[in-house]
Amino acid sequence: MFDGRFRTEAEQRLRPVGANLRRVGVTADQLTALGVVMAVGAAVAIGNGALRAGLLLLALTALPDVLDGAVAKASGTASPRGAFFDSVSDRATDALLLGGVAWYLSTTQPGRVAVLPLAVLAASMLISYERAKAESLGFDAKGGLMERAERLIALGGALLFDSLMVPILWVMLVLTVVTAGQRFAKVWSQAGPDRPVVARSPHRLRTRALRPTRAKVRRGDRASRTAERRAAWQRRMRERRSR
Repeated sequence: MFDGRFRTEAEQRLRPVGANLRRVGVTADQLTALGVVMAVGAAVAIGNGALRAGLLLLALTALPDVLDGAVAKASGTASPRGAFFDSVSDRATDALLLGGVAWYLSTTQPGRVAVLPLAVLAASMLISYERAKAESLGFDAKGGLMERAERLIALGGALLFDSLMVPILWVMLVLTVVTAGQRFAKVWSQAGPDRPVVARSPHRLRTRALRPTRAKVRRGDRASRTAERRAAWQRRMRERRSR
């Protein structure tokens, strides 16, 4: 929800900041890499139980993620390579942060509670894949109850109120799975029903891609007639030489 409604507006308001950063030599890729470095620090802090430090580093991780797009648009350097780097970095950041939470829970909670953040990570990777695959096919899969911005906010709340960490993770898991279902239904409706193959005869199914076009048939007939005339001319020439 936040990605669709507020991200574009935030990037527009931060465009002057992005222009100033670009003016001093900071690039969008450098900001993206800085966000990954911050995520590594946040994961280490969370895994070691320093939840408040992890919360601070989490906020610092989100800042470059917003500014890199503003810098790219302000400098006119937005490119497919930068978008690919940003997307991969977001997935790596999610894995680092939730991996740090899993490490922390494995040392503080009994049983299999540490698997819970890994389940959230798996569901979040699913909705990211749905969007990427849908866009590669020409569809739109944005939206949902628990996009990346909401997950980061919920994770920040879990770090701030550590006694509620496990319930918050359960809510994140449920809403992330719901988001995956929402995106699947959205793309499914955009794609429309599959077109059945029409049977031309009871023993044979033909598709348009397999049927030769009229132009191909004409070219084939013309080539065969040319080959026949050439063979007849060669026979006549051999007969003359034999006389």
